[in-house]
Amino acid sequence: MSTTRTTALRRAGVVAALAAAGILGTAGAAFAHVTVHPESYAKGATDGQLTFRVPDEEDTAATTKVQIFLPTDHPLLGVLVSPRDGWTAKVTTTRLKTPVKTDDGTITEAVSEITWTGGTITAGQYEDFDVAFGQLPDDTDRLAFKALQTYSDGKTVRWIEEAAPGDEEPENPAPVVELTAKDTADKEDTDTTASATPKSATASASASDSDATARSLAAAGLATGVLGLAAAAFALTRTRADRSRGE
Repeated sequence: MSTTRTTALRRAGVVAALAAAGILGTAGAAFAHVTVHPESYAKGATDGQLTFRVPDEEDTAATTKVQIFLPTDHPLLGVLVSPRDGWTAKVTTTRLKTPVKTDDGTITEAVSEITWTGGTITAGQYEDFDVAFGQLPDDTDRLAFKALQTYSDGKTVRWIEEAAPGDEEPENPAPVVELTAKDTADKEDTDTTASATPKSATASASASDSDATARSLAAAGLATGVLGLAAAAFALTRTRADRSRGE
């Protein structure tokens, strides 16, 4: 192998290694954050679930306490906490400044904080905490859930920073759920078009496509056969000519 080629391969290996290290570093940084899943929901969604993922980012300490603060200016209604082995959940409710009117009556209180204690999350591990809700608000575009993560050495990390639209992610971002508008118009149009299309028309279209495909294959096969015959004829002619010259 030439020296130039060896040098090029070494350079490519270095570049690939650096790129991989960058990707892993970015993934590690993102994984260290407390996050919420899914990251988006439709406004006013009902009977859903949010999962708060809490990774341990300390090499010498375990996570022993997790606090999630739910917004009360745009409250979640009907909040329930799923049991988690080894952990005890404490739910705190707050009286709302602005009551929420529903079909079942007026809601004056909502869950404002959930605290999990008793368990541990060790280095390189994470824990998922599930929270069910009866209904999400429909009067905002995002929900921020500030979180506190306390370690066995007494350190507390505050995941409470919110980035403005277009800004870079802050150092200690709060878990955020984006709320999207329900878009039913496209679905209704699709359903209407599908129901208005006769089955016979669909079948005819499929049959037409099949016929066209068959014709194309037949033409391709015929062309291949013609080329094969031409090649054979050329080879035979060439052989005879060579024999004539040899005689």
